[in-house]
Amino acid sequence: MRDFLEFEKPLMEYEEKIEKLKPFAKTDPLIQREIEVIEKKAREVQVEIFAKLTPWQRTQLARHQNRPNTQDYIAFMIHDFVELHGDRLYGDDRAILGGVGIFRNRPVVIIGHQKGKSVKERVDRNFGMPHPEGYRKALRLMKLAEKFMRPVITLIDTPGAYPGIGAEERGQSEAIARNLIEMSRLSVPVIVVVIGEGGSGGALALGVGDRILMLEHSIYSVISPEGCAAILWNNSAKAPDAAEALKMTAQDLLALGVIDEIVPEPVGGAHKDPPQAAEILEKAIENQLVKLDGLKTDDLLEQRYQKFRKMGVFGEEMVP
Repeated sequence: MRDFLEFEKPLMEYEEKIEKLKPFAKTDPLIQREIEVIEKKAREVQVEIFAKLTPWQRTQLARHQNRPNTQDYIAFMIHDFVELHGDRLYGDDRAILGGVGIFRNRPVVIIGHQKGKSVKERVDRNFGMPHPEGYRKALRLMKLAEKFMRPVITLIDTPGAYPGIGAEERGQSEAIARNLIEMSRLSVPVIVVVIGEGGSGGALALGVGDRILMLEHSIYSVISPEGCAAILWNNSAKAPDAAEALKMTAQDLLALGVIDEIVPEPVGGAHKDPPQAAEILEKAIENQLVKLDGLKTDDLLEQRYQKFRKMGVFGEEMVP
């Protein structure tokens, strides 16, 4: 019941009724039927709520503490996964998780941000905010994929790159810029998936690919709604207004041509049914990889180049 967000309060009320009635359902068929009626009504209300979510509500879902993360999706989708550590320059950044494994009978390299779930793990993972060595580790793994001709899958879920002094001293901006350059010319297919929160250059450093997918309730933006509100209105409480203006939802970005596909989530969000969410995502990734199979390297690179060249062309008729 702690999974419910503010806008889901009507569902919480139904859940409370069901929990109170469950102890009596085994001995009273009438109560069991009443529970079934309540469950049906709850599903109807849930569908109605999620059919008209605001950008701010989607932001809350994207940040949900129980939302499946990179580690979860790897466990569901990748067989024989072997994690690889370190950037061979400074150290191992645990905010970036990556390695090799088998995805639907094909060897791949998979890399993603890892926020963690418990307080201890979130601190250990720096809340999914990588240092330069994290991005250099990611690039090392991408180069490994290129060497052995394996597709690259990246999973984005970060509020942004870590902005601390140490990160800046070790070349945060250069590490991000280097990833953008190198990803743009990788000679293997690259599938990018925004699975939660895609924030700023910290997300973009894993975001250059042949296909960019977003889960239905994920977000992708140059700045957080709170940061935008603080700059524009000097008031972070206006974050819901900023979320609307930023056009940061999957639906907005598909309309603007920034992403290629929206991956549906189970009703209520991916955290309600992680195995089903992973199954849906796995099929979407496989479909995109099949489309890229057989492309010559020159054609792959040219398509990737043209894809990003088209971004940023804007007209009033493009506003959703």
